[in-house]
Amino acid sequence: MNIRLAKKETPLYQSILIKLAAVLLSLILCALVIISVTDLNPFEVYGGILNGALGTKRRVWVTIRDMLVLLMVAVGLVPAFKMRFWNIGAEGQILMGGLASAALMIYGSAIPNWLLIIMIMLCSALAGAVWGLIPALFKAKWNTNETLFTLMMNYIAMQIITFCIVFWENPAGSNSVGVINPLTSQGWFPSVFGQRYGLNLILTVLVTGFVTFYLRYTKHGYEINVVGESWNTARYAGINVKKVIIRTMALSGGICGLAGCLVVSGASHTISTSLAGGRGFTAIIVAWMSNFNTFAMIVISFFLCLMENGAVQIASQFGLNENVSDIIIGIIIFFLIGSSFFTKYKVIFEKARNNKKTGKEA
Repeated sequence: MNIRLAKKETPLYQSILIKLAAVLLSLILCALVIISVTDLNPFEVYGGILNGALGTKRRVWVTIRDMLVLLMVAVGLVPAFKMRFWNIGAEGQILMGGLASAALMIYGSAIPNWLLIIMIMLCSALAGAVWGLIPALFKAKWNTNETLFTLMMNYIAMQIITFCIVFWENPAGSNSVGVINPLTSQGWFPSVFGQRYGLNLILTVLVTGFVTFYLRYTKHGYEINVVGESWNTARYAGINVKKVIIRTMALSGGICGLAGCLVVSGASHTISTSLAGGRGFTAIIVAWMSNFNTFAMIVISFFLCLMENGAVQIASQFGLNENVSDIIIGIIIFFLIGSSFFTKYKVIFEKARNNKKTGKEA
């Protein structure tokens, strides 16, 4: 008996069912872990997760706020990943976007708030784009390893943030910037339709829609797909590969930089080295598990943020340490990633052929 794998096209409804089955199985395994480790009722723990993420109106909006940032970063990674440019530097691009926002909030107190907010959006996107352009230029000219290069840029960005925090620390010696403009709210995103995070929602929807249209219906999106398939094919088709790499990474870094703006001006109103909060790496999981499908990215981003925010609640409600909640999230992510195998491949069993030689050997 021979066993081989073959790629397959899975309809959307089947893909959704497979992922739902993966989530169900992961929750069953998590229940067994909860019972064996804590002796708690797993249904009470799951109820605590839902309560922690969605129990009040404020908790719902905090979960939505975190989901919007994660979704923005995941959407930003999609153009680069479709081009087979492994942008692992979203953390650094978020940090640089957040740094640009914080700098404008600190030094732009004399600027009208509506104009300052527009400048913050543009400059945060520009800072992220520049941070994405650096590895793109080296890749285009010298074919450097973009995975290592973009990963290295994360640590450089963290050190720049650390330097700026020490430079801006208030009061001196506190090693913390604190909340920027707490009295005037200068540079803070205003409430939209009575919602504190309404502008975050609008920006994320606009960027998500733009990237979806850009990749599916524009010439640039077509060029990204061709370059991702083969550089040689792209060159044969008359596509300037270097130009596509640089342009696409500027877009990818710019969107991730805008996510930094959502965190600083749209939520925390401060700057720190933990600004990105690991979202740059979590967004990689979101992008891959969704197979670059926008609707799927929304669902997966919301689910992961729900679990993460809910895990904080169960840690305090049931006296668990954060490692237990991390185990639960890790198991769910593991099953979701594993389910991707069944949406992309099928296992074929074949009977072994008998290759008996007869007659003279050639």
